[in-house]
Amino acid sequence: MLFHYALVDDLITKEEFERRVDAKIDECGDLVDEPTAAMMVVGELGREHVKIKGLSAKSSLFSFFGKIIDKTEPKEFDRADGEKGWVATILLGDETGTTRVVLWDEKAGAVLDTEIGEVLEVIGRHPGKSTREIYALALRKASCEIRCDMQKNGTGAGNLSDEPVDLDTVLIARGEPRSYTRRDGTTGEMVDAIIGDAAGSARMVAWAPDLLLAVPAGASLHITGAKPSQRDDGRSYSLDEKSTVTITDQVISIPFTPLGSVADQGVYSVQGTIRQLQQPRSFTTRNGTPSWVRNVTITDGKDDQKIVLWGENALVPLAAGDSVEVYHATAKPGRFGDIELAVGRGSALRVPKEPEAPVPIVFSGTIIAGQGCTFIDNGKDRYLIEGNFPEGSEVEVTGTLSGSRIIPGEVVPVVISTETVLAHVKALMDTINR
Repeated sequence: MLFHYALVDDLITKEEFERRVDAKIDECGDLVDEPTAAMMVVGELGREHVKIKGLSAKSSLFSFFGKIIDKTEPKEFDRADGEKGWVATILLGDETGTTRVVLWDEKAGAVLDTEIGEVLEVIGRHPGKSTREIYALALRKASCEIRCDMQKNGTGAGNLSDEPVDLDTVLIARGEPRSYTRRDGTTGEMVDAIIGDAAGSARMVAWAPDLLLAVPAGASLHITGAKPSQRDDGRSYSLDEKSTVTITDQVISIPFTPLGSVADQGVYSVQGTIRQLQQPRSFTTRNGTPSWVRNVTITDGKDDQKIVLWGENALVPLAAGDSVEVYHATAKPGRFGDIELAVGRGSALRVPKEPEAPVPIVFSGTIIAGQGCTFIDNGKDRYLIEGNFPEGSEVEVTGTLSGSRIIPGEVVPVVISTETVLAHVKALMDTINR
């Protein structure tokens, strides 16, 4: 009874709650047990159980049921005051979604008495303004049945593991390097990217930017040492100096969600044709920088979907009738009861182009080795090139250009004369002295 009283302890006294539970049992002719009667009293006071989908509401307290999909062992940590603490996490799911339930200190030990597939009843609240996880105030095993289609898998979407994994994926989009400040005050650079595979789209952060800077969008990759992150909605990974990125020839298909199946929360990749669009509107962000927003409606011929483009995505040239692809967009309820997909940082917008036919090319440049690939660079343009060539060699290639890749037919060394080197040095000095 104390478990359910925690839901309404700000509304009535413990004695009044117990009185109402006893009265409910008598009213039902002893056909309900004490926990069921307690839940009925809680419901009458307006604190009913919600589905996991409903945990995104602004209520200060939630009660819900969920099936255990994954869990972590209790982990000891040091608090800021030097005291020891314990924490464990349980991934719960129902037919509407999943949520992470965090257990602190003495509650963390409760995970040792639970098993995957069991159903828990939880009372908890969000930490601060975050709605991505629940801090458990109380929990217990429940005998009810929960239908949950999201099963544990190795993609990071249905488990809590943070062990590095290997991925075969395609690079959908990559941002430019951005600076950040570490906790110790030093600075570094990172790169955001969106990747995709047969399981859908995912966000990727490279703390070692060189891993992705030389990779063109659309390239298939084999990645080792990608660490899953539990902080973002949807799948998310990070790369560091221990990770590797290799370009491959593997063909990888990314699934799209039908527009009619998009719910009012979650992360989706969709495609369609632009039916309506507004002009980009400028605004000033909270930190005082200018930005843009644009509203677009796409259709697949059967259903429509509203898209909100933010930042640079709002400035992509678009016209009615254009085919577009949206990756890793976050869904939320619109102001008029509809559903919107937000495309900002952490998402990608693509306007597919017809594949270019291979064209003849004669190109001279320097051979540069990349992560599992080879480039030829003349200081202005850079292309992938097939074949094995000594790094740093100067060559002239006669072949065909397909997209960003040169397929060589004939390769001859280029002898660089002293006059050419001096001319390059002079041009460089002229640029510096301007």
